[in-house]
Amino acid sequence: MKLNLGCGNNRKEGYVNVDREAACAPDQVVDLEATPWPWPDNSAEEVLMSHVLEHLGRDVQSYFAIMRELWRVCRPGALVRIVVPHPRHDSFLNDPTHVRPITPEGLELFSQAKNREWAGKGIANSPLGLYLGIDFAIESADMVPAEPWRTRFARREIDAGKLMEAARQFNNVIQEIAITLRAVKAADG
Repeated sequence: MKLNLGCGNNRKEGYVNVDREAACAPDQVVDLEATPWPWPDNSAEEVLMSHVLEHLGRDVQSYFAIMRELWRVCRPGALVRIVVPHPRHDSFLNDPTHVRPITPEGLELFSQAKNREWAGKGIANSPLGLYLGIDFAIESADMVPAEPWRTRFARREIDAGKLMEAARQFNNVIQEIAITLRAVKAADG
């Protein structure tokens, strides 16, 4: 099973399209903040969450419950594709329904391998993977530049280093982030 969670009007062929709003005509109407989710353990081989996760889990415990459910429904090795607005872009800042920034570094807190690495080095990052009993590994994290940065990068007027330096200093450099997680479970090590 492939899940397109929070599909809105962006239905995907070959996926179970899920949204809490029946007006979007999803395959299933599900409030993702209400747990447990209606799917069995280890049932999803792929999950898509495009411009969804930043809207969920206003309070920390609700966010943790969502991450637990996401891990629970994933098969070992399942890929979770998350696309979110960059937290320093106006599209994130101007939407009052955005409840939390989602970054690769924030999602890395759910990696048990990283949790153990940090503990071994005395780094005080929150070991959320270990605390919650879930484990996601980041497979990739791609930044999508906003204009005019995208054109400047494509024309090689600036390199990746300069682009990331600008993103640390200014708003509206990176428009969105595409992150792929892999569910780490016993069957896949």
